[in-house]
Amino acid sequence: MGAMTDRIAPAPLGPTVGFDLDMTLIDSRPGIRATWLALSERTGTYVDADLAVSRLGPPLVDELAQWFPAAEIPAVADLYREMYPAYAIEPTLLMPGVHEAMDAVHATGGRTMVVTAKYEPNAKLHLAHHGIDADVVVGGLWAEGKAEALRAHGASVYVGDHVGDVRGARAAAAVAVSLTTGPCDAAELEAAGTDVVLPDLTAFPAWLRGHVQG
Repeated sequence: MGAMTDRIAPAPLGPTVGFDLDMTLIDSRPGIRATWLALSERTGTYVDADLAVSRLGPPLVDELAQWFPAAEIPAVADLYREMYPAYAIEPTLLMPGVHEAMDAVHATGGRTMVVTAKYEPNAKLHLAHHGIDADVVVGGLWAEGKAEALRAHGASVYVGDHVGDVRGARAAAAVAVSLTTGPCDAAELEAAGTDVVLPDLTAFPAWLRGHVQG
């Protein structure tokens, strides 16, 4: 599990809300595509970068396993993460409604956290680049593994775009809020057991107000 970084603060009055990163807060497809292409050139191993970015969510090693022999994956993963800042940070786009969603949580007296499968130092680079002010950032966690961080920080809501995010929320006994901005459509998210489906984060502040008011 990635190191947990958080500010010293009094107990929140409102909910602690967790957010996934890729395709929830940021559209990292342009940057990740560029990184895959650069990795392919560096290693001499063909990677279909367009296919790889169409299935963001699971850990990097899962995608590497589609292209590299198992014995090479640890070293190639390290290389990918080393190359990532030079190729992936600048081209990445902010998803609509991100700052408003964060502000909505803080307006309730609550706290925000980002829980992602991405390598934590690179996740923090994305957040800093776009000025996303999360109170807690935890990287290196996927699906049910995300529940560890969500429980540790008392998160009662988790927002993501993948069925793996729904599984993490449910494992943490948190409300699963799913966005249809990633690779999973509404039917898949509902079949996974999500509590609510929103089109994107622009709809989140209104949902949160209703949720807090009960």
